[in-house]
Amino acid sequence: MDSTPVQDRLREAMNTRHGIAADRVRFVWSPYRICPLGAHIDHQLGTVTAMAIDRGTWLAFAPTGSPEVRLSSLSFPEEIRFSLAEPLPPRRGDWGDYARGAAFALGRSHPLDRGITGVTSGRLTASGLSSSASVGVAYLLALEHVNELDVAPGVNVRLDQVIENDYLGLRNGILDQSAILLSRRDHLTVIDCRAFDGSETGGVLTGIQHIPRHPGMPAVRILLAMSGVTQAILTTGYNTRVAECEQAARVLLDAAGKPGSSPHLGKVLPAEYEAHRDRLSGPTARRARHFFTETRRVQDGIAAWRDGDVTRFGRLMTESGHSSIENYECGSPPLMDLFNLLADTPGVHGARFSGAGFRGCCIALIAAEAAGAAVPAILEDYSRKHPELAHQAACFLCDTADGARLL
Repeated sequence: MDSTPVQDRLREAMNTRHGIAADRVRFVWSPYRICPLGAHIDHQLGTVTAMAIDRGTWLAFAPTGSPEVRLSSLSFPEEIRFSLAEPLPPRRGDWGDYARGAAFALGRSHPLDRGITGVTSGRLTASGLSSSASVGVAYLLALEHVNELDVAPGVNVRLDQVIENDYLGLRNGILDQSAILLSRRDHLTVIDCRAFDGSETGGVLTGIQHIPRHPGMPAVRILLAMSGVTQAILTTGYNTRVAECEQAARVLLDAAGKPGSSPHLGKVLPAEYEAHRDRLSGPTARRARHFFTETRRVQDGIAAWRDGDVTRFGRLMTESGHSSIENYECGSPPLMDLFNLLADTPGVHGARFSGAGFRGCCIALIAAEAAGAAVPAILEDYSRKHPELAHQAACFLCDTADGARLL
């Protein structure tokens, strides 16, 4: 990906909108992420897989020399202004919530005397690619830089989680932040959410593995198919599903003689689930079934990736997609249609929802030689099924990338 045109536009905007000379501008690049396997299990302390992609958030910034934060965007018309000295509640639907949330999270444990003037660019918002975590990470890195703070990557994972959990009220886990901050190009990032504690031991983050692409694996691209459905995540059933997982965990942990454990399905051993699963019924039974079958798919997928078996890895992705629909009961008719279109597309090894699955996009791993022909065919078929969304639908091809960094 050639970043020069984006950086040039941001430098120009910093000058014309804020009077900042080009030589004062610094940049943060914060990628979006995909999760090939591990859907909806990070918040239950499961093990998940991830890759950062070569699309994401750009933030051009310069220090203000005061506690003021002043931000504009190439994607949104409003300008955001606030002071680091004044705690501000979120304003639902306001694109500045993630900047205010970053100041809230970082300011709880670090002194913040200097704000930033900045301009952001990031096209694929509300897409299921964790654009919210991406922009939150970007603001954290910029505020840390101007305030001369040395914050470890694992700590930034937790700080970005504070933005979403404590400031905005979204009950997600650490998948998004870990993938955005810690991924490596041409690697599968494996995140053991139970083992990861945000600290570093001997320079290695606890619970994180990077598995390189097998040299014998056929060339593949990542296909993003945007549904055009952009419902805000907090208005979906996301938090309800998390609560149902926790309810299932309480029943299973009590039955296994662990009533004092935190209510996470990751605290339940597979043998304990098998022994006591008949105590669950309805939604809680389906949520637990998804967790334990997805956990097996993750382990099988890690083995397939190590072996360079992209066919098997993709088949597991598609099975994950079906379980998200049948057991986790997320998705919407447009997303389900798009998932089925991708799964049936020649050259696609595997497909599933991206993100929570109620909105946004589906992802696929596709053979490189088939990718070019697949994009227009998918758009045509999807637009025929959902003409009301055709003007917002899109397909992109992308590749893996390194994690967020200051440039």
